[in-house]
Amino acid sequence: MSKKVVTFGEIMLRLSTPGFTRFVQSQNFDVTYGGGEANVAVALSNYGFDSYYVTKLPKHEIGQSAVNHLRKFGVKDDYIIRGGERIGIYFLETGASQRASKVIYDRANSAVSQIKKGEVIWEKVFEKADWFHWTGITPALGKTAQECLKEACEKAKEAGVIISCDLNFRAKMWTQQEAQAVMQPLMKYVDVCIANEEDAEKSLGLKADKTNVEAGNLDEEGYFKVAQKLKETFKFKTVAITLRESNSASKNGWSALLLDDKDCKQPYRSTRYDIEIVDRVGGGDSFASGLIYGLLTKENSKDALEYAVAASCLKHTIPGDFNLVSIDEVEKLIKSGGSGRVER
Repeated sequence: MSKKVVTFGEIMLRLSTPGFTRFVQSQNFDVTYGGGEANVAVALSNYGFDSYYVTKLPKHEIGQSAVNHLRKFGVKDDYIIRGGERIGIYFLETGASQRASKVIYDRANSAVSQIKKGEVIWEKVFEKADWFHWTGITPALGKTAQECLKEACEKAKEAGVIISCDLNFRAKMWTQQEAQAVMQPLMKYVDVCIANEEDAEKSLGLKADKTNVEAGNLDEEGYFKVAQKLKETFKFKTVAITLRESNSASKNGWSALLLDDKDCKQPYRSTRYDIEIVDRVGGGDSFASGLIYGLLTKENSKDALEYAVAASCLKHTIPGDFNLVSIDEVEKLIKSGGSGRVER
């Protein structure tokens, strides 16, 4: 029986410069769509789940184009609300070597930022649902989105649905103080917390020791302690932290750790991959979707973590926000370690 998963957030129009060209060089943009929770919905649909995405989009053709893009990958749009005047936009300049990628947002007053409590009939959304996923980007959209999200979490809990949150702090959307004031109270609803090297500190106020993200240095013990403190403080069932070693914009070390009640009473560190990046946007979302898939289907949480890390490793090789890999490709990477040999 297929699992029913629900995600809630903002899908945006993505305008990216071709190749590695700079904003000031480009004469045109490559067009696609993406956004944290939409990226997760697409990947889970690709893994064979009944994947439902909740958002609000304008009735005009650009809004419909975003819906069509989701449909193309099997995401179910039954609960998408239509209304509002505009879709959010983000511009992407892909970096290389020592030049970092850049994102510029144009998302003020987007349709989903105006969504109101009561617009979504969450009781219907969560009928026979197994999982609900959201990220810290959604409450950063504003007060009404926060109220709608809180309502969603309450209804998901009442329905007995597992809730995961990827903390996803965005400095261009709100301050650390604003984030912590909103995010900390929402954590009481969360079963599975997903964070990266800075989210735990900026969204929830917990910092890893002896770590310099910009220098590419990670202290594993420091992250183990953060995972343990997150679990103790907020009573999460599972905590997963992605570990990105940023050697340059083109080359990263990629791994993760997991702590839960079931299989990993001590933090478990995954396989580490050296990756050469084609497009890192959506890398964290591909980890989240891989972890959700793994926790719902694998025999233990260690296997779930290995699946999530391998899936997100492969995503870094794919242009666009979405992780368009198959289960077989992920499983092959786990078994082989990733030689990259041509398949004939």
